[in-house]
Amino acid sequence: MTTSTFADLGVEPDLVDVLDQRGIDSPFEIQELSIPDVLAGRDVCGKAKTGSGKTLAFGLPLIQILPAGRPGRPTGLALVPTRELAVQVCRELAPLAARRDLRVEAIYGGAPIEKQIAALNKGVDFVVATPGRMIDLIDRGEVSVADVAGVVIDEADRMADMGFMPQVEWILRHSERNHQTLLFSATLDGMVGGLIRRYQREPVMHEVVTREVTVAEMEHRFLAVHEMDQVKVAATIINSNSRTLLFVRTRWGADKLARQLDGEGVNVAAIHGDLRQAHREKSLADFSKGRIQALVATDVAARGIHVDDVDVVIHFDPPSDAKTYVHRSGRTARAGESGVVVSLVRWDGELEVRKLMRRLGLKQPIVEIFSNDSRLADLVAWDPTEDAA
Repeated sequence: MTTSTFADLGVEPDLVDVLDQRGIDSPFEIQELSIPDVLAGRDVCGKAKTGSGKTLAFGLPLIQILPAGRPGRPTGLALVPTRELAVQVCRELAPLAARRDLRVEAIYGGAPIEKQIAALNKGVDFVVATPGRMIDLIDRGEVSVADVAGVVIDEADRMADMGFMPQVEWILRHSERNHQTLLFSATLDGMVGGLIRRYQREPVMHEVVTREVTVAEMEHRFLAVHEMDQVKVAATIINSNSRTLLFVRTRWGADKLARQLDGEGVNVAAIHGDLRQAHREKSLADFSKGRIQALVATDVAARGIHVDDVDVVIHFDPPSDAKTYVHRSGRTARAGESGVVVSLVRWDGELEVRKLMRRLGLKQPIVEIFSNDSRLADLVAWDPTEDAA
């Protein structure tokens, strides 16, 4: 638990005032560790999970020390893996930047490039960008990174997982100025370690240890379902809970399942890379605020979902491996609550699921169930081992 205030860390009164107005009065651990070093101009390498407060850890001190930019020549650049994160970071930093008469702009693919070019031409001081769209704009001559004084690589491990590392390095190589480099990641090995060695100068290392939600802390249910009844089983579970996240393997599958659930009277939305950004943002906001009961996501799209209080995660399609199972499932069982993770198992996927269970160390029966089964109403209370013959 932190005992510092933002003022203690060196944040100036006008920015502290903005935080106070938003009800942010004490820093998270990663902020307490990182902010003084960023203000001192050092390179910082932070090991911290999503949701640990990284955005203010880099954004708040950079806004305080960055010089103003010229049209098409920002002085601050944050590279992020997803559109959703770009929007989220921009939204969090905009009130602070406005106090300093600085402009922050989110730049990402899937949105009209002309609007982004117009914003850059007006003058943007701090760009929050996905790597692909940033390179596109640099290639077109619409933005230059030559004046960048502070570069942030946020969620570097996810960038590596999504294959963005060559693009990140391309942008860093084109940043001519001797800039300050801040890197935040949940892991610091592999490609992320290479990035640190090549692009950071004597970085100060900070780590926030967060306890992982373990497989043992989740309630797991493996339900053998018939193909014609699978959607109805999912709908029954959704209707017995407040907020359900369903995973499928493909974008096409996400759209199809959302249509089928809608046909069962479920208030649902799909989220994947083919959807327009505005649509994705609205769906996420509606899900977060409880306006819709369920969200159907692909694994890649789900990286942009940071929603607490998910009651149930449903593996509608089985995950490709044990790591994916844990990553998907960890979106429930947060804040000390015991979350329910449901795998719907068709006859042709049973062998694959049994292999997965062995890798996860889960010894549970796969229980055949139909959509009219009363046990679906309270999956936490139901002990499937009692029903196994």
